[in-house]
Amino acid sequence: MVTITDVLNIWADYGVFSYLLPALMIFALIFGILSQSKILGKNKGVNAIIALAIALMALQFDYVATFFATIFPYAGIGISVLLVALILMGMISDDPKVSRWVFFGIGALIFVIVMLYTIADYSWLGSYDTQGWIVWIPLVLIIAGVIVAVVVGDKKSNQNNQSNQNNQG
Repeated sequence: MVTITDVLNIWADYGVFSYLLPALMIFALIFGILSQSKILGKNKGVNAIIALAIALMALQFDYVATFFATIFPYAGIGISVLLVALILMGMISDDPKVSRWVFFGIGALIFVIVMLYTIADYSWLGSYDTQGWIVWIPLVLIIAGVIVAVVVGDKKSNQNNQSNQNNQG
């Protein structure tokens, strides 16, 4: 009897997870970006050939497969944490604005943690100190705060400009 584990192991042996799925993801993203931006016109054939070439060239060495094998398990854990936060937030909050900002904060924190663990496992920075990543959290939070302040401030200034134009007109 063949189990799901056997099937997944056979797929892994054939390179489905190391080559086929990463190539499909890279192809889809590049094709979508080229099609949406219309940089090269509306010719889908050209966009598909370029996306396919880039997807295959990205897999020429094992960097992409190794990176995907490193980041996606951590991302799965992060998504699970976000799901639990969603359930808990649904029990205690009725305000969609508060929920949106809370999820943005939790998602940003999860993203930072996932990237730090991925960098540590993938060895992008050579011998990276896994225990020292906590030093970077305040810097990341400050940068995120500045980004949020700029976005919120820009929205408020646009609203003020529109209301001033409506009052003058």
